[in-house]
Amino acid sequence: MIFPEEVRPALSALAGVGVALFMFVVGTELDAGAMKGGGRVTVWASLFATAVPLALGALLAGTLLSGHQRGSGAGFVLFFAVALSVTAFPVLARIIADRGMTGTRIGATALTCAAVCDVLAWSLLALVVALATGARFQWWLLLLVPYVVVMVTLVRPLLRRVSELRRHGEPGGGFFFAVVLAGLLMSAAFTEWLGLHYIFGAFLFGVLLPKGGGGEVRECVIRRVEPLCGALLLPVYFVVAGLKIDLSGLTVGELGELALILATAVTAKFAGAYAGARIGGLDSRGAITLGALLNTRGLTELVVLGVGLELGVLNERLYALMVVMAVVTTALTGPLLNRLHPAPAEESSRRAASSPARAGRAG
Repeated sequence: MIFPEEVRPALSALAGVGVALFMFVVGTELDAGAMKGGGRVTVWASLFATAVPLALGALLAGTLLSGHQRGSGAGFVLFFAVALSVTAFPVLARIIADRGMTGTRIGATALTCAAVCDVLAWSLLALVVALATGARFQWWLLLLVPYVVVMVTLVRPLLRRVSELRRHGEPGGGFFFAVVLAGLLMSAAFTEWLGLHYIFGAFLFGVLLPKGGGGEVRECVIRRVEPLCGALLLPVYFVVAGLKIDLSGLTVGELGELALILATAVTAKFAGAYAGARIGGLDSRGAITLGALLNTRGLTELVVLGVGLELGVLNERLYALMVVMAVVTTALTGPLLNRLHPAPAEESSRRAASSPARAGRAG
């Protein structure tokens, strides 16, 4: 055995820190200003790309309820619907940047839609967590609003003030980074104590991080967090997640469930994004490309599924099937984009390759 049982608790602790840092980074990447100015296409595409997966996910959850339900039936259905509505904003941002789509209309629209979809999904997931941890539900109701108010009215201005005090030193210096790191860990610990899960505290702290001054505050912090998170802690999370998956004993019935989950996940997100984009006025090719982009689920989906397994909403078999769905839908994004929206270099080489053929026909 590569990872003995006695070392797995330590791995899980490191993975938890990695997920908290990841959610903090996700929060820092959300831009409220961009979300407000998306236009009709963004509004309709975001609405449909969330509502359609939620609806079809709830219907599919009803068929899986008898074989996989744990705890509250309503909690299971809502969680499954939320899991199908997720889009991996950080992964999508990297894909769009790598393909030279950052400055394009479709790239900006996809990023804004993904941000809106994820905010809605995290909000609904918070409700699922509250339902699954009924013992602390009253504390959740009593303390959540004051917590958010304190974070917005006190913590955010304090972070802005601390970031301004470092002007005479190194931008993003060690003191400011230490304040941010301590703050996000305390915020994560508070929401965990509240029964809401630590990812929400880390996420909210990232949203509140000052983004002014050309974004140098955020960039200086992220330059310190991302190497620690991406190179060390998140790989540990993948290992821990993989240790919980066993596909060796899949039955024919479970393979059928996997096919149904995959078909529903891909169709719901694609159809929702396409319909919303078309209603908003986007052309057919752009709407198809948007549907392919928003099907990216990646690590964000794995975090959501990990929460469901930890809370007991998912059993181990359904968790494994959903992880496969997350990996497959993310892997499909690249091949689909190769056909729908080739990268600039790829498009140039394709035109160059087709030119001799056209010249030969002309000759």
